[in-house]
Amino acid sequence: MRFITPLTLGEVAVFIHAAYVGHASFPVSGINEIHMVSTGDITFVDHPKYYAKALSSKASVVIINQKVDCPDGKALLFHDDPFAAYTSLVRRFRPFETSASAISPSAVIGEGSVIQPGAFVGNFVEIGKNCIIHANVCINDHTIIGDNVVIHANSVLGADAYYFQRKPEGYRKLESCGRVVIHDNVEIGALCSIDRGVSGDTVIGTGTKFDNHVQVGHDTHIGANCLIGAHTAIAGVTVIEDDVIIWAKVAVNKDLVIGKGAIILATSAIDKSLPGGITYFGSPAIEARKKWKELVMLRKLPELYNRL
Repeated sequence: MRFITPLTLGEVAVFIHAAYVGHASFPVSGINEIHMVSTGDITFVDHPKYYAKALSSKASVVIINQKVDCPDGKALLFHDDPFAAYTSLVRRFRPFETSASAISPSAVIGEGSVIQPGAFVGNFVEIGKNCIIHANVCINDHTIIGDNVVIHANSVLGADAYYFQRKPEGYRKLESCGRVVIHDNVEIGALCSIDRGVSGDTVIGTGTKFDNHVQVGHDTHIGANCLIGAHTAIAGVTVIEDDVIIWAKVAVNKDLVIGKGAIILATSAIDKSLPGGITYFGSPAIEARKKWKELVMLRKLPELYNRL
């Protein structure tokens, strides 16, 4: 997430009550969790396992709970609870905003687009031209929708990321400040849910089509001209490249890549990245022909056992 007005290291330090290493005027342009950082961003780290990753990332400022040497070109903020400090910044610069009407006055809706009764369009939403938003669709704040998009009844765009930190006293939520971005000519079926990014964007590419009951996790990028079947669940921070077909009831794990033109057959489960241009099946999914051969061999096991 980019700040509307860039901040300085000194200003951030005062707000989160942190000591710092770096010049007080060091510029800060945004806030992002570690998967999405770019130059100018603040990120956080609170576990030694991830110190090196955070300190070597593109982030310009790292909130950290351990005194360490500051890498060249960066600044550090020292805080006992980096998670809490980070979420306090999210609440400050992307707070929850109530809406007194079904369509927020700050929403921008393009020429020829239709919003059916019962739909909700949140604050700072942008909807392109010639879209159809069916009844009871919920489009949450800061969502961006291109031209010629169809969203069927009861779908939700921009719900918070499913992202929690486990503590002895319970779970703490990492507040979401990202967006959902839907490109042109996309169709979203009924009862789908597309979560917004934790701090970046969840993206659906041009021409992609969803069946009903599809779940897309935070910060996932789905490419152009993909088909996603009913009851498919796609976890966060996943990349699905162009022209991928995923049939019904497929489960896709987080932090992986499905290559261009891959086909995932129904009821499969994806536990690792898959090269494109191949048809997959099974749980965990492997090349479909290999899986079918395995199934044939399994069916023959009782016969082989009886021969012994």
